[in-house]
Amino acid sequence: MYKEFGISEKLEKLSVEVEKEIKEEFDKIDKICEINSLKVLRAMQESNLSGSHLNTSTGYGIDEPGRNKIEEIYSKVFKSEDALVRSQFISGSHALAVTLQGLLRPGDTILSITGLPYDTLQSIIGIGDNPGPSSLKAYNINYEQIDLVNDDFDTESIINRISKNDIKLIEIQRSLGYATRKSLTIDKVESIIKQIRKINNEVIIMVDNCYCEFVSDKEPIEVGADIAVGSLIKNLGAGIATSGAYVVGKENLISLVADRLTGLGKEIGPSMNQNTNFLKGLFFAPEVVASAVKTAIFASRMLEKLGYNTTPKFNEPRADIVQSIIFNDKDKLIKYCQGIQSGCPIDSYVTPIPSPMAGYEDEVIMAAGSFVDGATIELSCDGPIRPPYIAYMQGSLSYSYGKIGVLKAIEYMKK
Repeated sequence: MYKEFGISEKLEKLSVEVEKEIKEEFDKIDKICEINSLKVLRAMQESNLSGSHLNTSTGYGIDEPGRNKIEEIYSKVFKSEDALVRSQFISGSHALAVTLQGLLRPGDTILSITGLPYDTLQSIIGIGDNPGPSSLKAYNINYEQIDLVNDDFDTESIINRISKNDIKLIEIQRSLGYATRKSLTIDKVESIIKQIRKINNEVIIMVDNCYCEFVSDKEPIEVGADIAVGSLIKNLGAGIATSGAYVVGKENLISLVADRLTGLGKEIGPSMNQNTNFLKGLFFAPEVVASAVKTAIFASRMLEKLGYNTTPKFNEPRADIVQSIIFNDKDKLIKYCQGIQSGCPIDSYVTPIPSPMAGYEDEVIMAAGSFVDGATIELSCDGPIRPPYIAYMQGSLSYSYGKIGVLKAIEYMKK
């Protein structure tokens, strides 16, 4: 079957060797998956989830029971005071934009302590020489940043800056975006939040949790964050949710974000046939995230054995589902992404090419033959066409499909 699929016997044998080497890491992932599965099941049972909550609403969706129940469950899973889980969020970036717009006012200052945010968030904030007319900067909201030092927080600079008590919101981006740094583990996030709280109890700490949910056994609210944001076409949607995002955190903050989203608070917002998808997605999310992490570990070790630089390494702690492969070669980056596309179930016959994309300065190549358009919890790979030509691979609804996709990409790149 591998031969018929265009995968050589030599590469198949290497994959068998690699799977023996990574077995211990897979065992760790299975344990985390079990913990998060217990967490989800307990939240659903404690919330008395019933079949009636699968029903949907249209129009205004005033005080809809199913939607309210989903938000109750999310609050229990994340150990937060409240949650906003809505199909009206287009993406994680949209949810981040609405959250920042809801919490910040003219004259406020946002401080990123993880360096430059990823490209789409830069546009939202208004970073750069030509901020857009709807950016935060256009509304006189100030932006500052403190870069990471050796892939960790610059604690001294952060403490010195926040001691002035003029920062309204601190932004922490856990995943790396299109940067060359490592993603931030929940332990590192917990450590810096403890340091911040020794100095300032008033500043809002917001965590961009995209790509990170259920990769570890704790989430940002549990370690002291005030608010956390993520997408439902990434980890928590498990490839089942077809749109949406979530915001979890303190009740007063969630209220402000809801006001910004709907104009009239949490009480309105139709679920538009998404309740079953949201609940099923959350239910399967621990297992699907585990499959995505296993796929990333397999890819890391396979590409490392073939002579490429990968990060994280197969046996390093992981904070998200993203696997970086540094090619230092434009053509190899393009070929690898094209190979991932050839291993997808949808549009496998399509050849992606680099092209301009809204929100990004460089041309980007994106491979994603997914059932849900743009769902990066499904196997996908993308990267900006700029040195050092890094492929950012993520997702896979099952490890078996992920493994096949990686092997196809390697063969495609070799040819």
